[in-house]
This record gives sequence, C-alpha cells and structure tokens, in this order.
Amino acid sequence: MRNQTLKFLYLFFLAITLSLFHSANSKSLLRLKRGASISVEGNNFITSPDDSFTCGFYAMPGSKAYWFAIWFTNSKDKTVVWTANRDRPVNSQGSRISIQGADGTMVLTDVDGSIIWQTNTRKSDVSAAELLNTGNLVLKNQRGDILWQSFEVPTDTILPSQILTKDKRLTSSLRKGSFESGYFNLYFGSDNVLWLINDSPETSSLYWPNPDFDIHTNKRTNYNSSRIAFLDDMGMFRSSDKLQANASDKGFGIKRRLTIDHDGNLRICSLIISTGLWMITWQAISQPCKVHGVCGTNGICVYAPTPKCICTPGYEMNDPSDWIAGCKPTFKEALLSSPAFAYKTWGSGHCYVKSDLFNGYMSPDFPGSVYIKLPRRVQVSKPSIFHGSSTMCESREAEILVGSPSMYDITRRTARWGYIYSFCGALGAIELLFIVLCWWFLFMKHSVPASVEDGCRMISNQFRRFNYAELKKATNNFREELGSGGSGVVYKGVLADDRVVAVKRLGDVFQGQDEFWAEMTTVGKINHINLVRMWGFCSEGRHRLLVYEYVDNMSLDKHLFYLNFLGWKQRFAVALGTAKGLAYLHHECLEWIIHCDVKPENILLDIEFQPKIADFGLAKLSRRDSPGSEISRIRGTKGYMAPEWALNHPITAKVDVYGYGVVVLEMIKGVKLANWVVDDAEDQEIPLKNLCRQVKEKVQCGNSSWVESIVDPRLEGKFNRIQAETLIQIGLSCVEEDRSKRPTMASFEWYFVKFLKHRALLNGLPRSKLSRIRQMWKA
Repeated sequence: MRNQTLKFLYLFFLAITLSLFHSANSKSLLRLKRGASISVEGNNFITSPDDSFTCGFYAMPGSKAYWFAIWFTNSKDKTVVWTANRDRPVNSQGSRISIQGADGTMVLTDVDGSIIWQTNTRKSDVSAAELLNTGNLVLKNQRGDILWQSFEVPTDTILPSQILTKDKRLTSSLRKGSFESGYFNLYFGSDNVLWLINDSPETSSLYWPNPDFDIHTNKRTNYNSSRIAFLDDMGMFRSSDKLQANASDKGFGIKRRLTIDHDGNLRICSLIISTGLWMITWQAISQPCKVHGVCGTNGICVYAPTPKCICTPGYEMNDPSDWIAGCKPTFKEALLSSPAFAYKTWGSGHCYVKSDLFNGYMSPDFPGSVYIKLPRRVQVSKPSIFHGSSTMCESREAEILVGSPSMYDITRRTARWGYIYSFCGALGAIELLFIVLCWWFLFMKHSVPASVEDGCRMISNQFRRFNYAELKKATNNFREELGSGGSGVVYKGVLADDRVVAVKRLGDVFQGQDEFWAEMTTVGKINHINLVRMWGFCSEGRHRLLVYEYVDNMSLDKHLFYLNFLGWKQRFAVALGTAKGLAYLHHECLEWIIHCDVKPENILLDIEFQPKIADFGLAKLSRRDSPGSEISRIRGTKGYMAPEWALNHPITAKVDVYGYGVVVLEMIKGVKLANWVVDDAEDQEIPLKNLCRQVKEKVQCGNSSWVESIVDPRLEGKFNRIQAETLIQIGLSCVEEDRSKRPTMASFEWYFVKFLKHRALLNGLPRSKLSRIRQMWKA
C-alpha cells in the first residue's frame, strides 16, 4: 500500500512538473508585430484580450499535419472556427507564420519555404496582427485601422458580429474530423435568397429552403438585393431575404457559432461554459436525410432510428470508411439509358427518368414507387431496414430518389420512350386495380390478405407507427411498470432493434383513429434536447399506445422530495432546461403546443440529470394563429393548475407558466406544496399564498437572510444566492393569479437578466460585472 501511495505521488508531481514545463515553454501573444513570426515548434499563440479565442498552429489528434487556425479557447475539443490553409496542411517541423517586413503581408510557409497561404494585401503601413474578442484575426496599422481581417474570408463558420454577404460563402468540411473543403455550401444565390446547396463533382443540388416550394411559400423574399446575413449576440440569425432563426437559449452572454457541418446541416451551437461542450440550439433541417447527397452517389439515407446510410440494392460502398464516396455497382455490365425511374401518383401517373442515383432518402410520405434497373443475373434482396409497421392500406413506398428528371442517353430515343410509355400505362392499370381491391377489402369488411397488406404498409422511419403485437412483445406482455398517471400506465420495453423504450398505454383520452393519427404524427416531428423524444405510436382497434425514449433517472419528484435529493447546481439546470423546453413548445415548433400538466412527475432526468419534459403530446394541438383555445378534455393536476381552469376561462400557454412557477418554487423549497403549513387542507392555493406572503413580509422588513430561510435546508447553505433569489422572483411572477401579469416562457431569460441588472445596480455593482453574472446564470 505504501509503495502504491509513493508511486501515485511520484506520478502526480511528474504530471505537475510536465504541465509547468509546457506552460513555461508556451507563450501567449496579444499581437504579432511586423517582421516577427511564429513557428510550428515554438508553441506560441495569439490570444484575444478576453482569452475567448486562440490563434496559432493546430493539429488534429494523432496527426503530424498542421493548420494555421482560430479556435475557441475554452471549448473542450478546441473547436476551430477558421483555417487559413484548410486544404493544404503544413509540416510539423519548419513551418511558420510571419508578417513580412517588406510589404506587411502575412505569409504561411512550409518546411521547404514554399508559400502555402498569404493575405491578399500589400500594405506598407501594416503594424501588427491581433486577435479581437470577436474571434476576428486582423492586420492593423499604427492608427488602429483594419487593413485585412479573417471575417472577410470565412470557412465553415460565422461568429456573432461577422457578416455573410453576397460575395462570401460557407463551405463544410469533407468529413468529420477533417478541415478539407467539402461539398455543402451556404451562400446567396442570384435570386437574393440564402440557399444551402450540395455542389459535388457529380451534380449541383439546392436543398434548403425546400426546393419543392416557391420563395414566398418558404417565407423568403427575393426583392432585397443587399444580400446580407448575420448572427447577433442574442442568438438570432437573420438575413436580407427575411429569414429569421432564434437559438433556443436566446440571450446575451453566451458564446455561439453558426456552422455548416460536414453532414450539410446548418446549425447554431452554444458553448456550455461548465463543461466546454456544445449544445445545438437551432438547425435549419430537422430531418437530416433531407440534405441532398449526404450518402453520396447511389446511397440512400434512412432512419434506423437515427440517420444512417445504406447502398441502393445491387450496389456496395466505394470506401467502407467514407459515405461521401457513395456506392458502386456490384456488376460490371454497363446500363444503357436510365438506371431507374420514379412513378408518382398525384391524381394521375407521372414517370420521372433517372440517369444518376443521387439524393436518395427514405420517406413514408412519397406517393409513388421507384424502380431500379439491374442486370437480370444480379440477385438482390430488399434491405432489412425496409420493413412495414402499419396495418393501413396505403399506396406508399420508400422514396429512393428525389429531384427533377435527369437527362438520359438519346440514342434509340423513340424506342425507349415507347417502352416507357407502355410501362407507365401498364403501371397505371395495375394501380387502378390495386385501388379497387383495397376499396373492396375495406368497405366489404373483409380482412386484407398479407400480400396486399405488405404492399400497402407505410415504411418505418424515425417516427413510426407500431402494431400492437410488436409492442406487446417488446414489453413482455406489459410486465415491467414504470409508473402511472391520469392518462395511462407506462411500461418498460425493448424493441427488436434493441432500443430501450417507455410504452405508455393510454386510457380513453383519445377516441377516434383519425384524430389520434393527426395529433401524434404532428408531435412525432418535434425534437428538442429538453423534450422526451417520441419514437412512435400504436392505434389499433381499441388500443392507443405511445412509444417514448427511455430516460434513465426517472422523474424529478423522485429526486427532489426524498432522501436522495438534488444539489443546487442540478436544480438550477433543471429549472433552466425545463424553461427552454416549454419555450420551444409555446413559441418555436411548427405547432403551438400547451402542455397543460407541468409538474415534477412529468419532468424526467437523463443520465446526466438534464431535464426532459414528458407527456406534452397529450395536450391539445392548435396553430399559433388560432383565436383561442378550446381545451376541455385534458386537465392538470391539483396544486399545479392555474386559476383559469376553475374559472372556465380560455386556456392559453400561461397555464404552463403557472405550473412551471409551482415546480420552480418546489425545487427551491425542496418539498411538495401539500407538505407546507396550511390552515385549511381543502384550499389548494393556501400553501402558495403562504409562501408569497412570507417572501413579501421578509423583503419589506429588510430581512437580509430571507433567501436562506426559503431555500431547502438540506442544501446546508450550498447554493448560489443570486441564482436562488432570481428563481424565487421568477417562480412568484409565474404563479400570479392574473395571467396577464405572468411572463411568457420566451421572456424567461429576458426577465432574469432584467432582474439581475436591477439587483446589481441596487447593490452598487458596476455594469461591467453584468456579463459575468449572465455567465453565472448560464453555467
């Protein structure tokens, strides 16, 4: 034991010595002067004054290649936001960056002295290079004028205060873990609209905004020729074509970036200061398979349940480690004319000839079929990923190819067109016969044969429809119960693909199949880090079941009101995450959703104790522009219900604000409202009124320790007083009887910052400290 202790101490002091040695040999510069240089071996860097950004030589783990780059200093993986030589890395020895004394040009040279990159300026009055707090690397003269800046030559990222104009574009990396330029681009087209485009060697294809709709349907405009886009300090991304996107954590004091990732999606990411990790707070495309060419040529993007790539039947991967390379045929025969065509049915049949198999993805909403030409000798089977899950008779097959008709070989054109017309006519006759058969079996109350049912079933995707038998098998005949509530009982289950799920067996909440289908398919499109993900549902006969992701640490009440209670940091994170989830439901998702039953039992905690709101799919769905709500079937839980329920007033999102306020106050107090001192157990509002009265009395009396008297004593004083005081004020504002006085969930952060500013000024804190306080709120 003694030897082990000595060995540990030796290793500990050795690590400290090496760390000190490394620190002693590394040097941070605020500016690189003219005539000076930084070598790749020198371990010197340029840092921004606030140490948010670092500029210097950067190497991928395990690589001897280096890039001159800018990265976030405090991110865990040193996230790079700009590279000078993304496609031409330099050697790990002998390479250097310098500002030439002759003409003031910043030059990157390799080990042999060859110029790899240089600024496009030759200014005799260049004084030095500096890295600003915004992450912008600039060349300045003695007067402080900017003569060149990295913001003018972006790579795949723009930062707050950086402007994307008509002559600039963001280009993704080729693959994860690479700086090499990829094929996905964000730029303004000649029509003044900001587009995402796949510009690969084989083809060029627009995919965002939705190319199937016109500009105005996509809520854009092409009338403004200024062509400017930017991400501001609040987390709002705006462009001159009327695009506006908001980060889910909108507010000041957060480090953010807008990046076009290697998968072709455009995302706003926010840095979590406490962990150094990134959180996606907005993304342009909610369904990753809608990105054109994400699986390369002859590849198909599917949900299983997360996005993955497979090859078209009869094809195999070109490079087993890289889907960008796509798939190649397993046969050697050359296919004359088109290799495939799509047959769509929009009231009448339409054939689209395909010469290239590109932009493939699976969709259950595609009203048609795709046929692929293969040599007769090639025997292929349908990939196992294509399996039906619906008992409804619908003429839908997976969409393998999307886009406009491709050009094809014009030799023997007449014969081929005659063949295609004949084939399409035959297909139309078969489809008409198929519709008649479906009508016969449905309306004459005969059971549908298995062969017909297999041809009609909806292909499963990330959100799918299950049948009752497979959920019964997954839950082992509903054996392991996780919990129950007014809407039904929840069971633990394991699906055929080994996903652990929670299956909720509903009572009589929903009656009609059409209503259930419409509401659940809408909810299935919703995805937020603070909402429990719904994988699918079952509506079969009298059975109504919902399939959710399984959340490891059960509900908030299990960790709040018992001996194994949450610490303050975890409670604070739950309060913030729950607010973000509700704000998304109320203001950001496609459908305006009121939860109607916000309580600790409906807030689940994942393995890292981050909150996920459950059961939001049981609330009434209505559009934002609806004049009012007509919710009457679903009621809240006693103690968390807003007064307007009892008064029969129209129900708005403010009922969720009320429930959230009660939850926040319970987290602060550490006990159920029903456990507080009450005068009349029949009056459900007395505990809440008691707390409001206690707080007001203590504040009016100038009691300096009023916060400590309210906060859960089990914390033994281990909490942040500013955060606690703020949460108490927010909680009390949320439980106002007059709903017009309650804040909205979207204004939650604004309310907090306003309150902090007021308290800071009262306590004599300078305004310069407010940014630090905001960071404390976000930590």
